[in-house]
Amino acid sequence: MNWSSASNRQEVESRLRRIGGQEDDEIDIAEAALLLAALERPQLSLERYHHHLSLVSRDVADLGEKQGAGDSLAARIEVLNAVLVERYGYRGDSDSYEDMVNANLMKVIDRRRGLPVALGILYLHGARAQGWQISGLNFPGHFLLRLDLGGQRAIIDPFNGGKLCDAMALRGLLKAMAGDKAELRPEHTAPVGCRDVLLRLQNNIKMRHIKEERSGDALAVLETMLMIAPERAGLWREAGILHSHLDNMRAAIMAFEHFLELAEADEPGRPDIAELMRQLRRQLN
Repeated sequence: MNWSSASNRQEVESRLRRIGGQEDDEIDIAEAALLLAALERPQLSLERYHHHLSLVSRDVADLGEKQGAGDSLAARIEVLNAVLVERYGYRGDSDSYEDMVNANLMKVIDRRRGLPVALGILYLHGARAQGWQISGLNFPGHFLLRLDLGGQRAIIDPFNGGKLCDAMALRGLLKAMAGDKAELRPEHTAPVGCRDVLLRLQNNIKMRHIKEERSGDALAVLETMLMIAPERAGLWREAGILHSHLDNMRAAIMAFEHFLELAEADEPGRPDIAELMRQLRRQLN
């Protein structure tokens, strides 16, 4: 792939839509994250970011061979942390956590700082380039990773230097995110696919726009999410709501139509959206 040609926004959007048509296990997650980042910086070439990702993969491979990471889960974790944390200096940005640059992979690579999910994508890239089994987790509020080897598994926190998280640490993290009454459940450590990781990355940006009452900017981010996940009914519902808030009535109706086509018959809120769509149509008439 010629990454330098991806600086053209139209080409970037075309590539993202192609990703939207791929099976989840076909998605190159780092490439997709860079393309999403390029939408905010269409004037920049992706070539040097591609080169950096290649270096990460090469360094993990070289150090993994030296340390015998082929058959050791502990060695794999040590290698990933040695490359990403010690060699390249990646860490979580605790000082300016809410800054949206922390969710743009290009800026994360420039600054060596980022959100848990952005840093997690670098771990996923480095590990999967070696064929190692690694996945993001469905943990609320804080992105975590799970590495598997044979019957062994370990959960690590990419935001905090790739430190290991045992059950006690997970419970403490959950309560810090969701309150003292929250209890750890099996679904919190269930693996998620590439598409869900990318949506989680973009959702961080979207939610910051919503918090700052910038509905138009939030909608623009949501549209990038629809490029890579056009079959997600909930995204279409949210797009319709944002369009209606912005008085884009025809676009809202179209988004709600997509939602109703994709949503299950018992989808919560489905009747409400159908009624809202009827009201919008009456307003147009």
